Amino acid sequence: EMTQCGLLTGSNKPVPLRSVSVTVLIRGFVADVGCELLYRNEEQGPMEAVFVFPVDPEAAVYAFEARLGGTCIQAQLHEKKQAQELYGDALAGGQSSFLLQQEGTGGDVFSCSLGNLPPGEEAALTLRYVCELPLEPDGAARYMLPAVLHPRYTPHGWDGEDVTQGVPRVPQGELPYTLNLSATLQSPHGIDRVLSNCSLTPLSYTAGNRTTAQVSLAEAPPWGRDVELLVFYAEPHKPTAVLEAGLPGVEPGSLMGDPAVMVTLLPSLPEAVPGQSSAGEFIFLLDRSASMECPMDGQDRSTQRIDSAKETLVLLLKSLPLGCYFNIYGFGSEFEQSVAYTQQTMAKSLQRVQQLQADLGGTEILAPLRAIYRIPCRDGHPRQLFVFTDGEVSNAQDVIAEVQRHQGAHRCFSFGIGEGASKALVKGIARAAGGSAEFITGQDRMQPKALQSLKRALQPAVTQISLCWDLPPGMEAVLLGRGPEVIFPGQRCLIYAQLRGQPQPPDTAMGSVTLQYRIQDQTYKETLQFPLKPQDGDRLPVHRLAAKSLLLELEEAVDTRSEGDRCRALETSLSSGVVCSLTAYVGVDTERTQPVQGPLVRWDIPLPGNPGKVGGALGWEGEPGAGGQHPGQAMSLLCNHVPAHLSLEGAPEEYLLLRLVSLQNADGSWDLDSRLAAALGVSETDARGRMPSKDVPPNVWATVLAVVWLHGRAAGQRNEWELLEAKAVGWVRGQAGEMGVGAANTLLGCTVGSAIFRL
Repeated sequence: EMTQCGLLTGSNKPVPLRSVSVTVLIRGFVADVGCELLYRNEEQGPMEAVFVFPVDPEAAVYAFEARLGGTCIQAQLHEKKQAQELYGDALAGGQSSFLLQQEGTGGDVFSCSLGNLPPGEEAALTLRYVCELPLEPDGAARYMLPAVLHPRYTPHGWDGEDVTQGVPRVPQGELPYTLNLSATLQSPHGIDRVLSNCSLTPLSYTAGNRTTAQVSLAEAPPWGRDVELLVFYAEPHKPTAVLEAGLPGVEPGSLMGDPAVMVTLLPSLPEAVPGQSSAGEFIFLLDRSASMECPMDGQDRSTQRIDSAKETLVLLLKSLPLGCYFNIYGFGSEFEQSVAYTQQTMAKSLQRVQQLQADLGGTEILAPLRAIYRIPCRDGHPRQLFVFTDGEVSNAQDVIAEVQRHQGAHRCFSFGIGEGASKALVKGIARAAGGSAEFITGQDRMQPKALQSLKRALQPAVTQISLCWDLPPGMEAVLLGRGPEVIFPGQRCLIYAQLRGQPQPPDTAMGSVTLQYRIQDQTYKETLQFPLKPQDGDRLPVHRLAAKSLLLELEEAVDTRSEGDRCRALETSLSSGVVCSLTAYVGVDTERTQPVQGPLVRWDIPLPGNPGKVGGALGWEGEPGAGGQHPGQAMSLLCNHVPAHLSLEGAPEEYLLLRLVSLQNADGSWDLDSRLAAALGVSETDARGRMPSKDVPPNVWATVLAVVWLHGRAAGQRNEWELLEAKAVGWVRGQAGEMGVGAANTLLGCTVGSAIFRL
């Protein structure tokens, strides 16, 4: 158990970390990182230090070595139990040794133990790993140095909150370590520029066509700041195919012996036009555990959590486009496969939503998630999952791993309701599947946050991705790991394949791959060429990442206790050097003839504070801010329960809005009847009597009235109704003839211009 004490020893002395040196090769959206950590034992006796650090779950840690005194020890990868025994034996025998292993099941936290470092001696540990880089909204690749390799300190005299829990206050100029970072950048289409939140040396191009460059930190970064590089490429949306030679001396036909190709796709997606896209499968997973009966803000008169979630579901269902697919699951109950969105299915689902109760006992999310993932995704309809929960779960890591497993096929938006919602779960599943996490506490309103997420979910995405290879006779391409099924806005896709066999033609032979994909109703094709005799390199980022993606799949199967998959995972890890849950790196100094004497001092060097991982590195995330106000009284906003003849005068705005929304049809229109008139606050006689002419169909007039009312009476809640308003406006524009906006304004006492119908 690591104590939360920052970089301090048990006797309150600074940890013996003297310097951190990082070199990174950034090739497109892949980074090959080498970190050297220099320690010095300033105790009177031998020391064991344990350093815990995070990497991205998809990062491939592939090499580990140490310099002890004048001796360089290259760690060997072994089966994990065997590695731990070798390390334990070395400790007992007084030999200097070190062990690197993956902690837990998440795959994103490693611990490095350095044992029997003699007093006064230095040890330099070097770790190498490869990772995919996240994409910024403006198309830049983002590399972030893990903050644990650049520990944060609270400035001397600082009286605000600590940046991290229990971090020591170090006077200015007295940081106990130095930090160096240098980066080499490569891109076939050229490098435009590099930005950073820290001071950099000028970008130095090492090739005339600007395809390679170098940059370094110019000075030590400020306290409490993650070191971040943003790399902008000349043509970021142009796909690339990079061939990497296999490892020399390794037999052909093996994972590391054959060449590997990495195809990068970062398509330029059109802006979403509200009401136009009908693609998508929307699955709503609602917590129906007993605690959902609790009030939203802890006061008995406020809305129950289950009612707020049900209100939100009504708004979400009404905002979906015709032609999409949707489904609603309660934790612990299973419904049929996703159904097409029609007036009949929407009406049936709204009835079902109104009957939902918090009556399913404990919070069990894993079983329904697995049931959802078992159903194949529909071609051309990207899957989007919305999860609403208020509880803690005992198996959060398993749930996050399950979502992560299917990240290439869907996106997940999560909502934590109330103070007790598990932050690890809610943030973890959103991060694992490229969505967003929201927390609703106190008097926050859930509806605006959920509708903003739905707006993101309705943006166009890339689907039906396929590759077609053109290679010389005797060669074939084999995909390594699952390729993604869909690319959402703000994502890029890396596909790995291995080339097997030997090309018969001369060394100048070229291979090519044709990439095909679909955006909305349009199909795109691009052919990428690459030489079949690549330059040999000592770093093999493509091979390592391909091995990691294969290992992630095999380790999933290991969970089901498949012995064949376990053996294959072990073999893949040992042959590629990429550490996994079944293996560990161990190194022992066998050259030191005299054992180290004296009792062993143990230092645990933990992660500072309470980190939240951002894009594969460390960040400290703030709590979400407060949203809008809740109505001051408990009132079911599922308005179909309320008789139409009831007076709505003085009812909260949220109630009036939801009453109107609940009457909207799936195609975006409203019907002219007594329920609509009551929701608008007029009599049915007046609503029918003020129709501008007999040429205006009643449902067009009704829909114009509803849209004018939204703009005139509910402008402050625009983010809750703008999606369903766009659907209504699209429907009205499809009907020929007069609309009567002026007459609608007169009847409702509004002053809304006809421009709202975008004619």
